[in-house]
Order: sequence, then structure tokens, then C-alpha cells
Amino acid sequence: MVDAHHHVWDPGRNYHPWLSDEPPIRFRYGDYSAIRRPYLPEEYRRDAAPYRLLASVYVEAEWDPRDPVGEMDYIAGLRAETGLPSVAVAQAWLDRADCAAVLESHAGRGFVRSVRHKPRANASPVEAAPGGMADPLWREGFARLAPLGLRFDLQTPWWHLGEAARLAADFPDTTIILNHTGLPADRSPEGLAGWQGAMQGLAACPNVMVKISGIGIPGQAWTAAANRGVVLRTIEAFGVERCMFASNFPVDSICASFPAIFSGFEAIVAGFPPEEQEALFVENARRIYAIGEGYA
Repeated sequence: MVDAHHHVWDPGRNYHPWLSDEPPIRFRYGDYSAIRRPYLPEEYRRDAAPYRLLASVYVEAEWDPRDPVGEMDYIAGLRAETGLPSVAVAQAWLDRADCAAVLESHAGRGFVRSVRHKPRANASPVEAAPGGMADPLWREGFARLAPLGLRFDLQTPWWHLGEAARLAADFPDTTIILNHTGLPADRSPEGLAGWQGAMQGLAACPNVMVKISGIGIPGQAWTAAANRGVVLRTIEAFGVERCMFASNFPVDSICASFPAIFSGFEAIVAGFPPEEQEALFVENARRIYAIGEGYA
């Protein structure tokens, strides 16, 4: 497997506001005290040990927002010491005055493939205010990505995917990688219908890819039965060639073990042809994030 989305961190050594500050901020999985501790490549490898890990994609972990370049300095050191991660998604604030300099720094590192800036979002689909992707200054920063060869990792709730589709259409040369399956947290019939419609609309944009990850539900076991519909509807909308599986560890360790999540993915797509399974677990992540051979 190639893990298309994971984190490592050491909040005792580095400042991550959500992991370090008191009182803890509200989190979508509920109590996350179990992960407010160091989680380094050695532990990640132990969690992933039942699988042959070929490569991994580190995703920015809400490091100190005053120092997005410092996070990549830290990751560069971990890569030199441990061989992981293979490539990285860096933090960048697209609407800040230092955007151009930060993006140029990221683009100058051989292992940075993408950046993430979670755009401003409404708390629920009933709110009509535009989100951050409609902000002219934010879009000005976004326009800098493609000329630097950078992709964009997008994390936003599904009710903002219409804005994401307009962004993708306006910047067709920028690869957008939707994180965590569009966040289908509301599994009511109405919630799933809204999520599915939004995903289908975004899937019409050929420059958008999706990571199937982050689909745990607070208070419920992570099972193939509980998540089968979300996984299969995502693959149906985007096609096998634009989907990739990911762990979101250690965050999703709140919901299940690494083997439980990946065995669930395996069970859901067990009837797919072998070449499609290989694409979902390995080859799509390699291609989309331009990962070479022999990393992990």
C-alpha cells in the first residue's frame, strides 16, 4: 500500500495549537486526548506493520501558523533520520501577505508535492454565506500554485463543494485533492443525499481527485458495513482512477486500528478487478503525488 494521508508530530517539541493548548478545542471525533502526544515514524510504522508500506504522504498537522516553513524543516529532518514520509503536503496560508514567499520555499523542496489551507467554512449546510474559496485574496494565493508545480489538498465540508467545483473550473491546470471523502459525517438519509449530490457535482471536474479516508463516526465502530455506501458512491462518482485510500493516522486511531480500517477497505472492494484494487491502494497515490520507487 501507499498511504495517501497521514501525520506525525511531537507536541512536546513543536507547537501545534490544537494538540498543545488548553482547554482543548472542539474536534469532530469527540475526545481526542489519546492523540495529544508524540506520534513519530517508528510508531506509525508499527501501526501500519500488517501491510507492506511502499510510501507515504505526510499532510500538514496544523503546526504553528506563524511558521509554516518550520514544519517542513522538521519533516525534512525526519525524512533524513527515518526515511518517512516519502512526500509531504505543506501548510500555506493563501490569503496572507507572506503567501508568495512561503509557496516558493515549499516548491523549492524536492519532497513537497502539495499545500493545504482549510478555507473558511460554514458550520452547517443551512448557512448561506460564501466560504473561503470565494474570497478574492484567497483565490489570488491559489493562482500561484500551478506555476510552482504545486497541487492543492482541500479539506472542507461537503456543503462547500459547489464552491470547490467553481474553483476547479476556474483553475483547470491545478490538481485539487479532496481530503477525507468530503466529510460525510451526517449519515441520515438527508445528509447522505446532500453529500452525494455535492460529490457528484465536484466529480465533474477532471482536475479533482479524492482521498477515501476520515470517515469514522463518533461512538460507532469503523466497519465495512457502516462505510460501504460512502466508499462505493465515492468511487462511482470519481471513477477508480481518481480515488485513493488513506489512513488519516493517528487521527483515525480514535475510531479504529490501522488494520481495521484497511481490512475494511479491502472487504469493500474485494470484488473489484485486481488492477483496480492496485490502483486504489498503490498506483493512484504514486501517480497523483508523483512518488518514485523505493521510498519506504
